Amino acid sequence: MRLVILGGAGAGKGTQAQRLSSHLNVPAISTGDILRAGIAARTELGIKAQPFVEKGELVPDPTMIEFMRLRLLMFDVANGWVLDGYPRTAFQAEELDFLLDEMGQRLDWAIWLDVPESVLMSRSLDRSRTDDLPDIIQRRIELFQERTGLILDYYARRQKLLSINGHQPPQQVQEQILQQLNHLCK
Repeated sequence: MRLVILGGAGAGKGTQAQRLSSHLNVPAISTGDILRAGIAARTELGIKAQPFVEKGELVPDPTMIEFMRLRLLMFDVANGWVLDGYPRTAFQAEELDFLLDEMGQRLDWAIWLDVPESVLMSRSLDRSRTDDLPDIIQRRIELFQERTGLILDYYARRQKLLSINGHQPPQQVQEQILQQLNHLCK
């Protein structure tokens, strides 16, 4: 199964990606982890991404698309994956579809974790990661809110969007996701 988890910073994308990864026995791919690793290793793509990440801005589409292209070509994702934090824009979603077409694959579902903005902020601050500073978190939330409608419309038009109430305990969110997936895959 190939899934995309959508939601603002602090929506629980990483938590649900890990839970679904374990349940489905496929890798969870975190965009944040890929970016942090690229920056730490000083790769060409990491160097391009670093100034944007440090300001809480979205990494430009061509750079982000190349990061994901390289990751999705690795052998461990042949039987499926759960993407956490990608795509972030409708353009990236379309490019992901093109890449999957080239690879002879398709996306099964985009899962939207719907969480109020105030909850996104408090959850992000509670994580205490080095790049989770209040101004940076607020900027990430604002950018995501600006693009949310377009990406949700993109997947809704393709009948690939599952909307989940992400403002509940993680176990309940996972149960709701699995219940919808089981219902839709029958």
